[in-house]
Amino acid sequence: MDQTDSFPVKLYVYDLSRGMARQLSAVMLGKHLDGIWHTAVVVHGKEYFFVGEGINSCLPGGTPLGEPDSVVDLGITEVPAEIFMEYLTSLAESTYSSNKYNLFEHNCNTFSNEVAQFLTGKKIPSYITDLPSEVLSTPFGQALRPLLDSININPGGSNITGQR
Repeated sequence: MDQTDSFPVKLYVYDLSRGMARQLSAVMLGKHLDGIWHTAVVVHGKEYFFVGEGINSCLPGGTPLGEPDSVVDLGITEVPAEIFMEYLTSLAESTYSSNKYNLFEHNCNTFSNEVAQFLTGKKIPSYITDLPSEVLSTPFGQALRPLLDSININPGGSNITGQR
């Protein structure tokens, strides 16, 4: 394979709790959590993520969250930038439009997982995608669900469709 035809794909992983989940989850939920994860896919020189406003992008590490807590190498893709942008635009107009965001069931991690599979055929780590069901499996998680369902997480960036 010619090197110019392949592009690295990374998963940026951020702990939205900034370490608080690691310290307080056992007391609050009755189970240990390492973090409250926000993820983004980095490919073609940009970081792409799904938030309450839809699919956004920025320069890698360019959100107010700063540098990621960890970076997972998802491999390489042969999908060129133009095709990838067409794919993202179609997602933004359907499955990942702004009104489809749900903190537990259809969030940044759902998006990252789908995009990673499109680009590389690989899923993102299960410790990230399993987090909502882990939280909701606890009495405290169930009690907090109505409040948490109303939360929209937006670390910044520009909407890829130019809409806000």
